[in-house]
Amino acid sequence: MTDTYSIGDLGQRSGVNVETIRYYEKVDLLPAISRASNGYRRYDDTSLERLAFIRRGRELGFTIDEIRELIELAHHPERPCADADRMTRVHLDDIEGKIRDLQRMRRALRQVADCSSRTAEHCELLRALALPKGR
Repeated sequence: MTDTYSIGDLGQRSGVNVETIRYYEKVDLLPAISRASNGYRRYDDTSLERLAFIRRGRELGFTIDEIRELIELAHHPERPCADADRMTRVHLDDIEGKIRDLQRMRRALRQVADCSSRTAEHCELLRALALPKGR
């Protein structure tokens, strides 16, 4: 007999909150599940595995539609993984851009950190914010 879980148990086991699980059902990422005689949802290990897949995909920044594509690909292992490679490259490019932006922000903040002024009148951060871009 297969173990089944309530939505609360599934959330606890997967680390995904209950409202998110309901959302994944609504957008058809998590397949329709059985209901007990009392009407409560009952999930099995397949649901838990699917939810873990979705969660890992979301943690890597994939959209709901991309995860849907990846699930489809996972169900057809004979297919080439060119689409998965393309999605991976797009996300890598995006992350690398964000890293560059964060490094730029870090440099700018380091320039104004530890201001020696005692008053806001001479605050380095406030001065930097007031300067027109490019100066």
